[in-house]
Amino acid sequence: MTEDKIYGMTLNDFIAVAASNSHTPGGGNVSAVVATLAASMVAMVGNLTVSNKKYADFHAQAQVQVDKLMGIIAKLKDLTNKDIAAFDHYMGCFKLPKETDEQKKARAAALEDAAKKATLVPLEICECCLAIIAEAEELSKYGNKMAISDVGVGAMVGEAALKACMLSVDINLPGIKDQEFVAKVKGQREHLFVLAEELKLLAMARVKEKMA
Repeated sequence: MTEDKIYGMTLNDFIAVAASNSHTPGGGNVSAVVATLAASMVAMVGNLTVSNKKYADFHAQAQVQVDKLMGIIAKLKDLTNKDIAAFDHYMGCFKLPKETDEQKKARAAALEDAAKKATLVPLEICECCLAIIAEAEELSKYGNKMAISDVGVGAMVGEAALKACMLSVDINLPGIKDQEFVAKVKGQREHLFVLAEELKLLAMARVKEKMA
C-alpha cells in the first residue's frame, strides 16, 4: 500500500480497509490522515481570511499560515507512507532466521533498529500535529470570525491525532533495549503533550471568545 493509494482512495474505501484484517493502515497511519483533516480546517479559515476584504491587514500573514499548513499536509502524506514502510520492515524482521547464535544476534540487532525506525516515524507525525495546533493558535488571534469555530476544530482534532499517534510510539518502547533512546523519546513525548495542551487551550479560549 503506497501513499498515493491511501490518499487516492475514496473515504468509504479507506474506512473499509482500515476496518479489515489488514495490519495497514494502522493507528499511526490513521492518525496521520486525521491530522491532515485538522490542518485542512485551519487552512480553510486561513483561506477565508485571505479572501475577505475585511481582513486585508491580515492577508499576507494568513497566506503564510496557509502555505505552512499545506506544507504540513504534504509532509503528513509522506510520513503516512513511511510509517507503513517502517512497520512492514519491523514485522519482516521477525521472520529472520534464528537457528544459530550468529543469526540470533543479527536478528536481535535488526529488530532493535527496525523498532527504533518504527518509533521515530510516528513521533515525527506527532510533531506535525503540534505544528498544526501552533498554526491554529496563531490564526485564532485574527482569523475570519465567521469560520473561527473551525480553528478550534483544527486545534482539538490536531491534539487528538497527536495523542492517538503517540500510542504507536509507546507500543514499541518496551521492546527497545537502548534505554538512552527510550528516555529521549519519552522526554519528547512529554514535551509535545505539554505544548499541545497549552496551545490548544489558548486557541480555544480565543475561539470561544470570538464565538460569543
